Amino acid sequence: MHSRKLALATLAVLTGLTLTACQSDDGGDDKAASVAGSNAADSSAPASEPGSAQPSASTGGDSSATSGSTGSSGSGSSGSSAGSSGGGTSAKTGKCLTSNLKISASDATIGDDDPATVAITFENSGSAPCSLNAYAGADLSTNAGSLSAERGIKASVPDHPVVLKPGEKTYAPVMYPVNKTGGSGVRITGLTVTPPDETHSVKLAWPGKPSLPVSDSDKGQSVVIGPMGSIGQGEG
Repeated sequence: MHSRKLALATLAVLTGLTLTACQSDDGGDDKAASVAGSNAADSSAPASEPGSAQPSASTGGDSSATSGSTGSSGSGSSGSSAGSSGGGTSAKTGKCLTSNLKISASDATIGDDDPATVAITFENSGSAPCSLNAYAGADLSTNAGSLSAERGIKASVPDHPVVLKPGEKTYAPVMYPVNKTGGSGVRITGLTVTPPDETHSVKLAWPGKPSLPVSDSDKGQSVVIGPMGSIGQGEG
C-alpha cells in the first residue's frame, strides 16, 4: 500500500513537471511570436523610409529650378552686358566740319515776299554722322563792303543740334530786304558761309536778288540768318 502511494505521488510529480514544461514551451512560442511581430514591425519601418525620403525628390526639384534660374539670369545678364557694351562703344556725334560739308545756296523767295529769302544747304559729305548747332555765319559781299547777317529770333532755335547722317541735308535761311526804290541800291556780289562752331568758311555766288535798298541802318531792314533747320518759318 505504501508502495502504491509512492507511485501515485511520483506520477503526480511527473504530471506536474510535464504541465510546467508545456506551459514553458507555450510561453516561448508567445515570446517568439512577439519578437517576430516586433521584427516584422521593425522591418516594415525601413519600407516607410523611402516615403520619408521624399525631400530628396524635392531637392531634385529645387535643383532643377535653380538650374533654370541660373540659366535665365545668366542669359539676361549676358544680354544686358552686351547691350551696355554696344552703347558704350558708340562714339559721341562730333560737330560737322567745313571739310565734311557740301555747302550751297539757292533762291527760296516765294512770289513777291519781302523780305526775300536765300536758303543755305548743308549736306554731310563725310562718312560719319555729325551735328550742326544753332547758327551758321553768313556774310554778304557788296560794293559797299561786307555785311554780316544778324541772328534771328532766339526763341526759334532748336533745343538740340541738328544731326546729319552721311548724305543728309539741312537748311538755314538768309532773309534780306527787297530793293524797291528804283535805284541801283547796294549791289550784292557774293556770300560767305561759316558752319556753326567752325572757323573755315566757304565762298559762294549770290543766288538772290541783285541789290539791297540804300537806307539808314537805324531805320532800314536788316539781313538776318535763321537757325539750322528753320527755313520756311518766316523769321525776320
